[in-house]
Amino acid sequence: YAPWCPACQQIELIWESFARESKHLDITVGKVDVTQEPGLSGRFFVTTLPTIYHANDGVFRRYRGSRTLEDLQGYVLERKWEAVEPVAGWKSPSSIMMHGMAGLFHFSGWIRQIHSYLTGSLGIHVWISYAIFILATLVIGLFLGL
Repeated sequence: YAPWCPACQQIELIWESFARESKHLDITVGKVDVTQEPGLSGRFFVTTLPTIYHANDGVFRRYRGSRTLEDLQGYVLERKWEAVEPVAGWKSPSSIMMHGMAGLFHFSGWIRQIHSYLTGSLGIHVWISYAIFILATLVIGLFLGL
């Protein structure tokens, strides 16, 4: 989820109720703020918000059903998750490829922080910051090419 997401705000009370019922369902319920954990959003290949996953014994399934409390509980109690195809091996959050994707998301966050520092703290114009990144990309590319 993300705090600014209207759909996430809409499901928030339902999700909190679902989390309170988790002990009775013998499950663990959690939520991750993708603005604070960009690596996890990369690892789980989050493209829409909110995104709900069911994980059991290292097997991940994306929940695409209705977002009512009854449907969420039924998904677990009636074991409806068994009929859902697991996330493909190469797209699984525990795969090497998704570890790399998480790294790219961390890297993009790091670049965003540098850009904010250059423009906010140092007062450099936005276009000069872009030029610095373009120059750095070219130099790194030339170095790797050699």
